[in-house]
Order: sequence, then C-alpha cells, then structure tokens
Amino acid sequence: MITLRAVEEDDLDRFYEYQTDPIAVKMAVFAARDHDAFLANWARIRANPESIARAVEFDGNLCGNMMSWSQDGKRYVGYWIDRAMWGQGVGTVALRLFVAELQMRPLYALVVITNIGSQRVLEKAGFVQIVRQMSPVDGLEEFVYRLD
Repeated sequence: MITLRAVEEDDLDRFYEYQTDPIAVKMAVFAARDHDAFLANWARIRANPESIARAVEFDGNLCGNMMSWSQDGKRYVGYWIDRAMWGQGVGTVALRLFVAELQMRPLYALVVITNIGSQRVLEKAGFVQIVRQMSPVDGLEEFVYRLD
C-alpha cells in the first residue's frame, strides 16, 4: 500500500541518499547537493508556508517524497522516488494521491526531455505536455507539463 505523510526530520538522510544515487542523478539530470546544502534546502522548504511536502511510503517503508511550491504565479509539483522502487507504479500512485490532496489547479511540472520515466509518471497521473523549452535555470531542454 502506498501512502503519503508529513515529512519528518528523520526522513531527510534517506532523501539525501536518494538524490545522490548516480543512476537517478543521471536520469533526472540533477546535480546532487552536498549534505549540508541538501539539509539547508529542506529547512527552507519546510519553513515556507507555501511549500507542501510529503513523504512517500510503500507498505510502511519510506521510499520517496512529493513536493509542491509556488513559482512565478504557478503551482508546481516535483518528486523523488528511491530507485529501488522504480517500475513498480509507486511514483504514479503517490503522485495521484498528492495531486488529489492538493486540489488546486492548474498544476505544473518540469522534466528534462531525456527523463522518460518521469514523463510517464506525469502522464499516468493525468498531466499533459504543453511545451518544450530551454530551462532558464540550467539551460537544459525540458518539457513543461500541466494538470487542469
């Protein structure tokens, strides 16, 4: 059973492990932060009343996180699932649960064009690809997804 719950301080070291997995980093084209920077980023996320973060559990075991934040007047979602859980539908079910909890629309997501797995998760959760663009943050080509 896949469930979502509030993020706890004890979850952060596991989250750090997930985002330093070299295969996951390569797929997401995401530069892993060092431990201190990672913890500082999560402290900002958890302190921001506009940010919403949930831990993902599979059969009671922590296996990822879901996040939502406001940026440039839009509400975004993002997620990171332990690579050991890839291909089992965990990300898709967790994202469906998360967007049902959020209830606000539209929601947006950004994904690098080479991350086919994340694109499939978004599409299975009802998101539609609306544009292909160069990321203003890192210059990578990405898709913008939207859920109405």
